[in-house]
Amino acid sequence: MLLEVEGLSAGYGALAVLRGIDLSVEPGEVVAVLGANGAGKTTLNRVLSGLLRPTAGRVRFAGEDITGADPAAIVARGLIHVPEGRRIFPDLSVRETLELGSYRRARNRRASNLERVFTLFPRLRERARQAGGTLSGGEQQMLAIGRGLMAEPLLLILDEPSLGLSPLLVEEMFALIATLRAAGPAILIVEQNVVQSLLAATRGYVLENGTMALAGDAAALLDDPDLRKTYLGL
Repeated sequence: MLLEVEGLSAGYGALAVLRGIDLSVEPGEVVAVLGANGAGKTTLNRVLSGLLRPTAGRVRFAGEDITGADPAAIVARGLIHVPEGRRIFPDLSVRETLELGSYRRARNRRASNLERVFTLFPRLRERARQAGGTLSGGEQQMLAIGRGLMAEPLLLILDEPSLGLSPLLVEEMFALIATLRAAGPAILIVEQNVVQSLLAATRGYVLENGTMALAGDAAALLDDPDLRKTYLGL
């Protein structure tokens, strides 16, 4: 098992957000964590990345207990979080942004990983000298994912990758996730887009009010009547 989350609870002061969360990700697997705004997805990502200490439970990654570990140490182990909203430095060039991704991990393979990212994202190669802030929303998302790949992740967390993209670019983004799946790292998609996420994933979890409401095979979840009624209006 690559990622194991057991009995995870977390919140902010007296406000409990997550309550008893269990989830897992196998090496090379694509797993979707779905939920509406306020379900607890952001809090889950913050705990997994070391930005928030849980109040209970355990997180194991690549065989090591990383519960409450320092974010830099978590990155060094190969758990890489591509944040919601891209969070790129607008004045840095595409190349500089990508190179920054290998600051903590895989620095000695920066050149080969840069070439790998440019092969996956030809548009980034074309815009290598262009400031990141001048790219389109879809290109900025490619840049954010490429920056994450520069660290040779064992697990890549994609936090709302379709946020703010047009329907056409959303289709393109999830096609890209399928390409990433073939490239090797395990992927945890944390999204509101239920259908596209489950089509890209092997398994899925549905967060509701800080607890896991549903979990299982992605195809089975797509056919689940409760999910279809709650999220798809069917």
